[in-house]
Amino acid sequence: MSDNSGLEARHDAAASLLHTDNLGFGVGLRSQHYPYLMALDHTQQSKPVDWLEIISENYIDNFGYGRHVLATLKQYYPIVMHGVSMNIGSTDPLDFNYLNKLKALTHFVQPAWVSDHLCWTGVAGVNSHDLLPIPLTDESLSHVIQRVKQIQEVLERPIVLENPSTYLEYCHSSLTEPLFFTELVNATGCGMLLDVNNVFVSDFNHGFDPEAYIRALPVQKIVQIHLAG
Repeated sequence: MSDNSGLEARHDAAASLLHTDNLGFGVGLRSQHYPYLMALDHTQQSKPVDWLEIISENYIDNFGYGRHVLATLKQYYPIVMHGVSMNIGSTDPLDFNYLNKLKALTHFVQPAWVSDHLCWTGVAGVNSHDLLPIPLTDESLSHVIQRVKQIQEVLERPIVLENPSTYLEYCHSSLTEPLFFTELVNATGCGMLLDVNNVFVSDFNHGFDPEAYIRALPVQKIVQIHLAG
């Protein structure tokens, strides 16, 4: 009989690190913002935003000017990391090379949290470069729960997952997306990023009640809201 008590203890400890303080209103940091932000005297001028969100992949293996900007801005703004490459819903093995690079970036940034999407992005080693919907079934839920736990073990922190915009639904899905998220966050201690625009897109495509969708979410685990896509 195997003893998983150590693994579960580490998981519980990681889950307790989820940052839930209200950071205020932030904006996605893009290269177009660099000149303006770098010209500010952050010790004298009021901040234009409360915090910044970076796309993780833009700074992994980037040790040029972008990394310099990030090193400067993280002294004055809380940073959150938002990625597109966890491929968390795929049947492919997790990409531990990517995860270890992501972990190294967290050590540099010290983000309030790290997020990605409840989706799959590729299979059989082929990256689709799109955020594709997963089937909402008990089997899929169990699969994603185990992968979230593995990722959180590698990163030594809980992750936050965003609801995707979906253009199709699977005929054999047996769970609603809010119920899927509720079961997932309860089983793993991860958080949720609510993208309002994605709710609108999915509602437009599938015809559900967006207000009922949001009311059914595990709202106590929502740590960030995307207001516009």
